[in-house]
Amino acid sequence: MTYLTEDHLAIQESTREFARREIEPIAQTLDLEDKQIPDEVLAKMGALGLFGVTLPEEHGGLGLDTAALCVVTEELAKASLSVGSVIHRNSTLGHILHLYGTDEQRTKYLAGMASGDIMTSSSGTEPEAGSDAANIKTTAKRTSNGYVLNGNKQWTTFANRADLLFVYARTSNEHKHGGISLFMVEKPAGKFLPPNLTGTHIPTAGYHGMKSYSLALDDLEVPESALVGGVEGQGFRQLMSGYETARITFASRCIGLAQAAYEEALAYTQQRVQFGKTISNFQAVRFRLADMYTQIQAARSMTFAAAEAFDTGKRADLEAGAVKLFAAEMAHKVAWDALYLHGGNGYAIDSKVNRYWRDAGLLPIGEGTSDIQREIIARRILGER
Repeated sequence: MTYLTEDHLAIQESTREFARREIEPIAQTLDLEDKQIPDEVLAKMGALGLFGVTLPEEHGGLGLDTAALCVVTEELAKASLSVGSVIHRNSTLGHILHLYGTDEQRTKYLAGMASGDIMTSSSGTEPEAGSDAANIKTTAKRTSNGYVLNGNKQWTTFANRADLLFVYARTSNEHKHGGISLFMVEKPAGKFLPPNLTGTHIPTAGYHGMKSYSLALDDLEVPESALVGGVEGQGFRQLMSGYETARITFASRCIGLAQAAYEEALAYTQQRVQFGKTISNFQAVRFRLADMYTQIQAARSMTFAAAEAFDTGKRADLEAGAVKLFAAEMAHKVAWDALYLHGGNGYAIDSKVNRYWRDAGLLPIGEGTSDIQREIIARRILGER
């Protein structure tokens, strides 16, 4: 895709204005005080339709394409990485539910997910199941009333605020991949369900605004209707189907953060005076700024190309893996360069570029590490799958 349509530009501008008005003024406080995104901000995002950009109109979404979700994500992430990320739980899980859920499940949950009235969180990662996503140990045993879940999860972001947890659990040991199923666990927003479902907050260096949790599931009962699609053994396939759109839009989070860091560095270098002139006059600084700009533009072009491939129904795991790899490592480098150009002022924890740098530490790790993306890319270009 070499251009944005009027629809893309309209939602980009409305999101940009919202981010300037509602998010930028609180972004530093969310970071420095490790606070959570206020409920009133989430409600306003829901009113704008930002939780359901790509969800179908018949289920309350805006019915737009992945490119629209990318421009929305970039504008939000430019103001705050966590705010740019919060919409993607509902977006990605809504995509999975739309594709694989039963009619009853879609009717019950999708409209609320699109409006933000239902907040969700994905719970897949475990102590021994990170990059090896199929190595899930959490079990779901069938009972006369449904299923009983037991196990431990890690890095379940937004778990405390969610109304609905999407939990991957093993319903069979006969097949590593085919033994995994996906369950929806209803819970009170802001709470867990002790003693059957408890959560422990994991403090992080950055990405403040949402909190991540380790979860313990201890004889947690769910009804049979909680099984996504109503058929066991489809969880890994459902998980993989969400990865393409998740990785493409993750790249837009990276671009938003990188754009913010670049703009902060650009402004600072035109104000900071050393040796009688602004440091933007020095070639080493100028070249670093030029590289930052070029890398951001390249990542943005790759993202729209990947979004177009996905939206036209093409297999897009190669494009998604490539843009996630490139954008994450680009943003990690750009954030560091922005801090470096600020010198000691950038190392101060209350500076914006310090936030960008700390937030960027997550990017080559989250949504599949850089080396996992390299493996995906290598398998495809070598014709191995």
